[in-house]
Amino acid sequence: MSERDLSKEEQAALQEDLEQLEEGTLLSHLIELRSRLIKMFAAVIVVFIVLVPFAQDLYDLVSAPLVNVLPGGKLISTTVPGVLLAPFKLAFLVAVLIAMPIILYQVWAFVAPGLYRKERRFAFPMLASSILLFYAGAAFAFFVVFPLVFGFFVKISPDNAEMMTDVSYYLDFITMVVLAFGLAFETPIATVLTVWTGLTTPEKLGKARPYVFLLAFVIGMLLTPPDIISQTLLAVPVYLLYEVGILMSRVFVRKRPEEDAVTADG
Repeated sequence: MSERDLSKEEQAALQEDLEQLEEGTLLSHLIELRSRLIKMFAAVIVVFIVLVPFAQDLYDLVSAPLVNVLPGGKLISTTVPGVLLAPFKLAFLVAVLIAMPIILYQVWAFVAPGLYRKERRFAFPMLASSILLFYAGAAFAFFVVFPLVFGFFVKISPDNAEMMTDVSYYLDFITMVVLAFGLAFETPIATVLTVWTGLTTPEKLGKARPYVFLLAFVIGMLLTPPDIISQTLLAVPVYLLYEVGILMSRVFVRKRPEEDAVTADG
């Protein structure tokens, strides 16, 4: 029976049913989103509560790269609550970092039902790889970049000037740098996604190597302190990871037609 065979009353009732179905679907999505957000927030809070007793130990650990090279071996606080709030702020940031897999999994669980089967097979490895690469970038910044950069700053400081860093400024500084390196290490994921969406090809990415090499140093200049050491330590890994992304893209592009053929046959 076509829509023309329905009476006006029946068509109105059908339209009303469709609107109610759409409203119910939207409401269910909003309820699902709220549930996922609550789980994300709860994960961060639980980890934060666990870390609070160790807030001072965490701050001692994180401040070690700078404290170890400072002449006085101590940071300063230019505000009254700075000494008290800095360790707890650091504990919260570390809690977010530790809970990141749970946060990203909740995002994945919310988005996954709307993906095709082959997209889910591709997206989950990308999600896991992005988490590992972000942690690798953060670890590289803390264990490699910070000791070199802070040592360089102390050595070039004038003899008649004593380098003293505020605890709050130091925390903001390392947060910015860790975030910058964590995101920079996502370069292979971004490269693969651009190929997967059809925006470019591995061949075009290969031809753009000189521009990417220059862009990597520009990014290093914008996201790191104004010294050649930290800029180079960010630019070189970004370019090398770009090359890794091209290799990953070639593998993916070669497999993609095979997957499409299998899907079509199925």
